[in-house]
Amino acid sequence: MRKFASLSTLILSISLRLLALAQTQHPFTIEDAATLRSATAVAVSPDGKTILYRVRYGVAKGPDKTDWQLIPSTGGDSRKLNVPDSFHPSGFTRDGSALYGTYEVEKKAQLATLALAAPNTAAAAAATPVPLTSLPKGIESARISPDGSHYAILADPRLPDPQADVHTVIEAGQTSLYVISADGSGGGWWCPALHDVNELAWSPDGASIAVLSSTPKIGFHYVRSFIDVCTVGSTRRVATIDNSAAGIGWVNGGKDLAFLSTTTEVLTPDHLWTVPSAGGTPLDRTPKLDGSAEGFFADVHGNGWVLVAHGVRSDIESFQNNALSVAYSWPDGTVGAMVTPTIATAPDVPVFTVSDPKHTSSVAIAHGNTLQRITTEGDEQLAKIALGEVRAVHWTSKEGIPLEGIVTFPSNYEAGKKFPFLVLPHGGPEANDSLRFDMFTRTISGMGYVVLQPEYRGSTGYGTEFLNAIYQHFGDRAYRDVDSATDFALAQGWADPNRLAIFGWSAGGFMTSWTVTQTHRYKAAIEGAGITDWLTFMWTSDVQQIDYDARWTDKDPNAFFAFSAIMHADDVTTPLLVLHGANDERVPTYQGREYFEILAAKGKTTRMVTYPGSPHFPTVWEQRQDVFREIAAWLAKYNP
Repeated sequence: MRKFASLSTLILSISLRLLALAQTQHPFTIEDAATLRSATAVAVSPDGKTILYRVRYGVAKGPDKTDWQLIPSTGGDSRKLNVPDSFHPSGFTRDGSALYGTYEVEKKAQLATLALAAPNTAAAAAATPVPLTSLPKGIESARISPDGSHYAILADPRLPDPQADVHTVIEAGQTSLYVISADGSGGGWWCPALHDVNELAWSPDGASIAVLSSTPKIGFHYVRSFIDVCTVGSTRRVATIDNSAAGIGWVNGGKDLAFLSTTTEVLTPDHLWTVPSAGGTPLDRTPKLDGSAEGFFADVHGNGWVLVAHGVRSDIESFQNNALSVAYSWPDGTVGAMVTPTIATAPDVPVFTVSDPKHTSSVAIAHGNTLQRITTEGDEQLAKIALGEVRAVHWTSKEGIPLEGIVTFPSNYEAGKKFPFLVLPHGGPEANDSLRFDMFTRTISGMGYVVLQPEYRGSTGYGTEFLNAIYQHFGDRAYRDVDSATDFALAQGWADPNRLAIFGWSAGGFMTSWTVTQTHRYKAAIEGAGITDWLTFMWTSDVQQIDYDARWTDKDPNAFFAFSAIMHADDVTTPLLVLHGANDERVPTYQGREYFEILAAKGKTTRMVTYPGSPHFPTVWEQRQDVFREIAAWLAKYNP
């Protein structure tokens, strides 16, 4: 009897604690997002014992803040570094006594090192980066050689424009390869004829560098990629790829170079390819991949690693014997970046960034094939917040297309009770939503909404055919997939049919602006930085956009009008809020302005808000918070 009473008392105590916790929790808000902390793995020391990671968090006003931390690779207490705001570490130097990275000197990013003094010493408190370069236009990035004796740097080789404060010359940018010794001496341009370098990889012996280049946006209406092997005095073309490519690394003992590319018209690398490093024909090593290869790198020991999205989940897969096999995954979440030591004498210590719907991104280490979180950034904050369930869901559209999505429920969700509903198509569009902690969905579900993120045709993670299906069909196939997500939510009994809303940003903004010309089922709509006029967008975005449609706009303008919302403004009845960065170059601000003015002139219910100085999405938190204040007010007014 005494044991039974003791157990009952324990159960009662736990129940009371859980009840008290629930009563003190509150729904997630944009103010919570503005201070939420997350961790990302950056580098591993040459001895494999220490991990460098960054912690990002917002503030009431201004851009994200970043702390740089060191933590033992076995886990334990972390150490915050005294790093100037203008220094951004990339990795460890050869002996691990310092970090290297970019450092702002006279408003130009230069390569610099920062000594790592013992903690709690005067030297640690007073550390100052030491610049190693003084290139006229600064540098973009740097990578240390396998023996730690040199740095390979990507930089613009041109001199600054002396009239830059008076005018801006519109021309293709240039990026070339610059190599210096670890002490900053003996710098010089390798393969100087290459001006469009995207990525590089040191050979295992450190004597040469594989370089991946591509055609620039300006002056071309197609995409080609090129692989060259560079040494101090020579350039050797390895392969020309008649498509886009990404990632480069030496595998199979240096005999082959591996990279990501595709055969699709949407120009999104989604398969792993190899080519002999001596030159030859590239081969697709994953022709039947059930998913999308989204990232590739080869570690210093020549092992190839691929980030593969399988629907809304992703894992790290090993590339051996010209085939992929799953190596590391994160239960009910995603594995993001993987980093390893970059010095050849270092041990194999893989480190990962992982995330799931209950935790912000964290650093994890491997125990065999199992990953273990060793950072807990954000956990203390999230313990005070009531979070609803998040899960992957599946349905079949009216066309018979199998689809997947992520549903996020409000914390007060009750089965059998209908809630206000919002469908949230992702941007890209050649991208996907993943099972991670998502600020957008958590903020909107915190307003009491069921939120569904549909992975429409054109999304990554579902194979090449599914990805390529969006080409010239964003406004019909993808639209029907997104609308079928609302059908699914209604069929599940989650959504109140009289309280439906839609919101998207970028490509999701297009989907919103287009949807309200095709259906009147939504009571409120919000489009952020959306494409509304394809004819002019194709040439005015800051990046090449022929992955949507490679036809020439002057040869067949009607093809681009077909899915342009501005051409169907008469059909809009849904109140539409338009949000846009005033300095957006990805989807120029006039796209939203044109649509808004046409709607306003036709007497439609609409409102437009722009954010001064903002690019494609606001970078300062006072503007990000205002975005969601506008959204909340619009939904409260038109979808109460």
